[in-house]
Amino acid sequence: MAEPALKNLSTPIPRLEMCGVHKHFGATIALEQVDFSVCPGEVHALVGENGAGKSTLMKILSGAYRPDRGKMIYEGHPFQPRTPLDARRKGIGMIYQELSLAPHLTVMENMLLGMEPSRWGILRLHEIREKAVQALTSLKHAEIKPETKVADLTVGAQQLVEIGRALAVGCRVLVLDEPTSSLSRQDIDRLFEIIRNLKKQGISIIYISHFLEEVQIIADRLTVLRDGSVAGTAQIKEVTADEIVQMMVGRKVAELYPRSQRHPGQVVLTIKNLAGMEKPESASLILHSGEVVGIGGLIGAGRTELLRTIFGLDSIKSGEIKIGIYAGPASPMRRWQQGVGILSENRKEEGLAINLSIAENITLSNLKIFGPFGLILSKNRNKAVEKWIHELDIRCLHPEQSTGDLSGGNQQKVALARLLQHDVDILLLDEPTKGIDVGAKAKIYKMIDSLATGSAGEHRKPKAILLVSSYLPELLSICDRIAVMHRGRLSEAKPATELDQHKLMMAATGRGEFS
Repeated sequence: MAEPALKNLSTPIPRLEMCGVHKHFGATIALEQVDFSVCPGEVHALVGENGAGKSTLMKILSGAYRPDRGKMIYEGHPFQPRTPLDARRKGIGMIYQELSLAPHLTVMENMLLGMEPSRWGILRLHEIREKAVQALTSLKHAEIKPETKVADLTVGAQQLVEIGRALAVGCRVLVLDEPTSSLSRQDIDRLFEIIRNLKKQGISIIYISHFLEEVQIIADRLTVLRDGSVAGTAQIKEVTADEIVQMMVGRKVAELYPRSQRHPGQVVLTIKNLAGMEKPESASLILHSGEVVGIGGLIGAGRTELLRTIFGLDSIKSGEIKIGIYAGPASPMRRWQQGVGILSENRKEEGLAINLSIAENITLSNLKIFGPFGLILSKNRNKAVEKWIHELDIRCLHPEQSTGDLSGGNQQKVALARLLQHDVDILLLDEPTKGIDVGAKAKIYKMIDSLATGSAGEHRKPKAILLVSSYLPELLSICDRIAVMHRGRLSEAKPATELDQHKLMMAATGRGEFS
């Protein structure tokens, strides 16, 4: 398939250039002849699927890896940091998706950790505090006190401390890796304002994200990596989202949201005026087999709590739940037995046992089918596991590989495989594509469509799917009906064909009803 035509680029002299970078691990080529640059006061987005080479490229920049071939030029001079600390001292700041702060230390202690000014072995606390205040002031968030413990801050404020830590030691190139994955809409807006202020100060910013709509808002230029090579570079104003996706995955955006003919069947889940101990406050909904119903809304509105209450993880305060012929509250174990499975938003802490193997994660919820008298016959278990590895295209070395070694998208497929192996009739999916790349999303969308139509699963029968998502294009593209949660209250579910992003956002913010 022909790639989108690249535009003529006109950029100032780069602050950082990476030229012809090549890196391999054994027989695996991670990067091949990659060119990348970023200029002073520029936001250059780096996008691509998981495994495309983004992390490897940034680890070379940060000094964690050495390239096999190629060179880096930083502020006009050859650049090859020996360690991440060496790169940090030379002005390369790395802000990872998983924040790397010491929660028991104060803001100012975190900002200068490992680079504390001292004299005769004694820390110069006044200077440490002064540098922290200067960094917070440059971010226009002087309200954060240097003496505050990081554990007492919100996630958004902790991210500000991470950025401030980079600025406190003279950062001139700032790398933001999936910076909005755990932020509320308000915190995202605040982060974007900070990025714009940093641009005005001449800071060079490398922005890595799976959210293309954010890239189009905040970036000046983007580079797409695919299979370790540069698939294209363009000015952000001269390339469409469809062209970006096509460069990332090699196919058109319309192919990312498969949609087969669905035929909703009998009612399998009914909730009426359901209220949890805190959230939801009131939720009523009917779910049929053979359909996908989406739940939209802002973070904190009560969407996750709704799924947890249905599954029995959170207590019911009032209202009714009916699943098939079963009525009333039940424990999670009973819900499993009734044919209900849940996919947690927090896959690392709740959705998976990441220290266990892929095979163990897929089969742990139902081991009795693999042998008589409590025995587990390896042949039977491996056959089932290999089936799901093949059907979901889980990229792994073997079934006994640790789940923690997989990419986020493949971990999510393992969590989904457990529900399919258990052959549940109702799937409660909480942010099933959060933090994973476009290609992995496409595969999960295809599986959701196959489950709803009955062309996937153990017994090939239509499943009922209740899906929570913050990504509006996802809700509108794969759901049959959509309801919106606002301040703990669930709206009536309306056909997705009658809705658009504007209507969903208005309902989510309480500024309008579906109409």
